[in-house]
Amino acid sequence: MTGEGSGRGEGVRAVRGARGSGAGTVAELVRAQWGDHRTGARFAEGTLTHHELAGGAAARAALLADVLPRDAVPHLGVLLDNVPEYPLWLGAAALAGAAVVGINPTRRGPELARDIAHTDCALLITERRRLPLLAGLDLPVPPERVLVVDDPAYEELLAPYRGAVPGQSGTVPGGARTPDPATRMLLCFTSGSTGAPKAALCTQGRLAAAGHALARHFGVRRDDVHYLCMPMFHGNAVLGGWAPALAGGAAVALRRRFSASAFLPDVRRHGATYFTYVGRAVQYLLATPPAPDDRDHPLRAGFGTEAGSVDAARFAERFGVRLTEGYGSSEGGAALRHTPDTPPGAIGRPAPGDDLAVVDPATGAELPPARFDGAGRLLNGREAIGELVNRGRGSFEGYWRNPAATAARTRGAGGAGQGWFWTGDLFFRDAAGFFHFAGRTDDRLRVDSENLAAAMIENILARYAPAAGVAVYAVPDPVAGDQVMAALALREGTAFDPAEFVTFLAAQPDLGTKMAPRFVRTVPELPVTATHKIRRVALRRDGFGCPEPVWWTPALPPSAAAPAGSRYRRFTEEDREALLALYREHGRAELLER
Repeated sequence: MTGEGSGRGEGVRAVRGARGSGAGTVAELVRAQWGDHRTGARFAEGTLTHHELAGGAAARAALLADVLPRDAVPHLGVLLDNVPEYPLWLGAAALAGAAVVGINPTRRGPELARDIAHTDCALLITERRRLPLLAGLDLPVPPERVLVVDDPAYEELLAPYRGAVPGQSGTVPGGARTPDPATRMLLCFTSGSTGAPKAALCTQGRLAAAGHALARHFGVRRDDVHYLCMPMFHGNAVLGGWAPALAGGAAVALRRRFSASAFLPDVRRHGATYFTYVGRAVQYLLATPPAPDDRDHPLRAGFGTEAGSVDAARFAERFGVRLTEGYGSSEGGAALRHTPDTPPGAIGRPAPGDDLAVVDPATGAELPPARFDGAGRLLNGREAIGELVNRGRGSFEGYWRNPAATAARTRGAGGAGQGWFWTGDLFFRDAAGFFHFAGRTDDRLRVDSENLAAAMIENILARYAPAAGVAVYAVPDPVAGDQVMAALALREGTAFDPAEFVTFLAAQPDLGTKMAPRFVRTVPELPVTATHKIRRVALRRDGFGCPEPVWWTPALPPSAAAPAGSRYRRFTEEDREALLALYREHGRAELLER
């Protein structure tokens, strides 16, 4: 997804107006599994039937009615890898009228605690391998309401509820007695320009509608198997994988965490016919050694975001599977759909009824279409690239306890267009009406499928003693999404020490695994506006082609999770030429020129 907590393809048309769409509720879809004894979930340790999934969800819904206080907000924080308990708790929340808050395990320290507290999680569901992330944090959830699913005590707690039947499980205090399409189902975290991630709301009606829409689009059959190898705290896996499987009566196959080397063996073992992806997953798959049996598998479709047109073509050639790229947001505010005539490099066109436009963020004026040369290079990026807005009625349902952010997302434009949805993503539109993704607005970055806030990373890097000022901004990744670049204004008498900087990064407890800068630029002072705001546009435009010294990490950026072996070194002219060749190979060189 791109946009706030989104991903291209993440929600693809989470069907506007879900409350009146006739799509019903997720609870109805879960109840429909009862009595279906076909295999419904496959995983490393075994299988569960659809009937067992419905029964397990009912048991957990009944447990919720007893363990949550009467005045609790029925929000369940789920900090799990892709294990069977994840879809079981999604089903339980649906039946009980509760909402699942997907907790991102790449978050650290106080920021992780803040995510749990801000969303009023009354219950936290996790596993032993994730407990170290919670150690020492000031959590709002008391220990007795932290359920560890691979602890024997959890099985003892659940045992009395094993006979529960969907629809007869009781209710959660504070939740809807009979879940309806307007009942909250998910809270999906986004990033925000203020540095505090926001929790986008998704109701049962919108999630059910998204499932039905994708099931129709991909022709999901009851004998299909949806391979879920992307993390389920991310909307891609739930909106794009789990929901259409549930709506179409298909099974899911769970991979704890994505593995490129295990991808095809898993697909063959589980009989997977469909998978979702985000970011670099496709690139990682293409990096595995080719084999004569690369096309010997049952896959027929892949759906996701940010594969890039070059890698999508390579994937189809090697594995015989066509990838469908889309654009949508967890918020449901805007969506583009890929059509058979979508040209390479484009995302697609708006769905019927949407009024999407590329506008000047300052004025709201619609920008002219892009012009290309004979080689397909963008000629007028500075005048054609702007922010994507939906001037029509979207299905954005707001942010949890953040009315200011909700209002900012749906602000008017110059006194007109009240209710527009502003995606926060940069696009350009070609003369035929196809939309092309071009990056993010000032404060947001999308790194390896994770949405990050520049302000949050700046707050961490500001602790670096030699830095008098810090600015963080996105530079386009050669393949998909962004890379993090930081400009450091050094204090007088200091110099940038790469080894010292790596040590500093490793010592920051709240530095997420995607936050460390790939590029570091040192400047005498940061460029600012007349009101002393950092001019990120100018920094982003310079990128790594700036006149000042730049250091970079040719391998993965160093982080608190993996500092060993990760080092910064001076970015040379040879490095620049090699990197530019990579951008050109993937058709993204023009993004460096906007």
